[in-house]
Amino acid sequence: MAKTAQEKLDEKAEKQYAKMHVKKIKMKPGDIVFSIINYTFFAIFTFICIFPFYYLFINTISDNDLVRKGLINFVPRGIHFDNYIRLLAVNDLFTSVFVTLARTIIGTALMVGASAFVGYLVTRKEMWGRSFWYRFLVVTMYFNAGIIPWYLNMSMLGLTNHFAAYIVPAIIAPYNIILVKTYIESAIPAELEESAELDGASHLRIFGSIVWPLSKPILATIAIFGAVGQWNSFQDSLILMQSAPKLYTLQHRLYIYLNTTSNLSALMSAGNTSGISKSVLESALNGKVIKYTISMVTIIPILLVYPFMQRYFEKGIMLGAVKG
Repeated sequence: MAKTAQEKLDEKAEKQYAKMHVKKIKMKPGDIVFSIINYTFFAIFTFICIFPFYYLFINTISDNDLVRKGLINFVPRGIHFDNYIRLLAVNDLFTSVFVTLARTIIGTALMVGASAFVGYLVTRKEMWGRSFWYRFLVVTMYFNAGIIPWYLNMSMLGLTNHFAAYIVPAIIAPYNIILVKTYIESAIPAELEESAELDGASHLRIFGSIVWPLSKPILATIAIFGAVGQWNSFQDSLILMQSAPKLYTLQHRLYIYLNTTSNLSALMSAGNTSGISKSVLESALNGKVIKYTISMVTIIPILLVYPFMQRYFEKGIMLGAVKG
């Protein structure tokens, strides 16, 4: 509805009154000194956190000879992007990127859904064997059978050389389930669920209509955990996909490329360079630059995703850690 002339005059008078009575807060000398120290400390801390990424980046776009000599520290020199272009020539690189993206998206989505539902179930007192199953989940966080039993188990389940090996083992994440359980108990009033039960809502309806929408902060938090873990995962590809190179992850493919470059560097050191092309020799010569470039390629996607999830992450991790 449109405001009347009198209402507009009243609002104007209120604003003028507020301006007349606003008192400037005067800071004491001690407060000023504290603020200066506080801002200085956090500025230095921020610089320490950001500088390693900046250092990697400027070394990947600077002249390779200068990088090899350790002359690039703060300002890039001889800027070029050949190192990133050279990575595009890696065999099956785009296939590996697709595999990594697929496992990250599918694995994270299934893990978030399972963690949310199981975390909700263990908050329900009427769940059969609730204490036992919850303790069983917690125990799996501290005891690990080791790589060989793990590999034998995956082999007997038929998950070797199969894309499902990236997804199935990561669906149940005990730590994330604990975070969700704690968040639900701390942030969602039990009265909401009780009122829904009185209205005849089933557990699935309560979970889908109440728990899931109100748990976005903690779900975003565990989504970050899951996505980072899936994106950086390397061991499962290295051990389980030995006969399926088409299923190599990006990290595995870049690891092979880095190893090849390191072996060529060793041959060059031994003076055995016959039959090796000039471009390959150049790559071997710039082993340090290749390491930096590979590090940037694997880090950039997570750095791009994190800012969009940060506001949920901070709230979720704080509320999810209030009590166990």
